[in-house]
Amino acid sequence: MNRAVFLDRDGVINRAIVRAGRPYSPSLLEEFELLPGVDEAIRRLRVSRFTVIVVTNQPDVAKGLVRREVVEAMHEKMLRALAIDEIKACYHDDKDNCECRKPKPGMLLDAAEKWSLNLSMSYMVGDRWRDIEAGRAAGCKTILVGDGYGEQQARDPDAVAASLCEAVQLIVTLEL
Repeated sequence: MNRAVFLDRDGVINRAIVRAGRPYSPSLLEEFELLPGVDEAIRRLRVSRFTVIVVTNQPDVAKGLVRREVVEAMHEKMLRALAIDEIKACYHDDKDNCECRKPKPGMLLDAAEKWSLNLSMSYMVGDRWRDIEAGRAAGCKTILVGDGYGEQQARDPDAVAASLCEAVQLIVTLEL
C-alpha cells in the first residue's frame, strides 16, 4: 500500500487572509498566492514517494460568498504549478453535516480507497484544529503548521512546524 501526505490548502499551500486573528480563504483568483517554498516542498514529497493530496473545506461556496468556478480556477492554478496528485474539496457548510467536511475524515478516507493508501503511514498537514482532527480520525500522523490561530479547539498534533517546508523536513528526515 502507498503512503500519502494530505495537505490543507489555505494557510499551508497558499496565503490565508487573516482578519481579526481568523483565517479566511481568498475570494478572488487574484488573491490566491502560493506561499514561498511550497513548490519545492511538494516536489520533495514526491521524490520521497508520497502521494500528495490536498483536502480543503470551502464553505464560502455554500454560503454564497464565492462562486464554485472561482475556487476551481484556484485549484487549476495549483495543479499547474505544483506536483499534486489530487485536490479534494468540500463545498458544504457545518450545518450540512456532510461526511466530507473536516474535522470528519471523509475526504481522507475516500482518497485512501481510490489511491490504495496506508493511512497509518500517512500524514495530515494543516493549520487548524479541523485538519488535525480529520487526520487523527483517519489514522494519520498529524502536523500543525503555525499556532492554530489560537483556536480553543486545537488538539495536540504529533508535531508542530512553522511552514509546509518545515513539516516536509520532519516527514522526510525523521519519519514521525
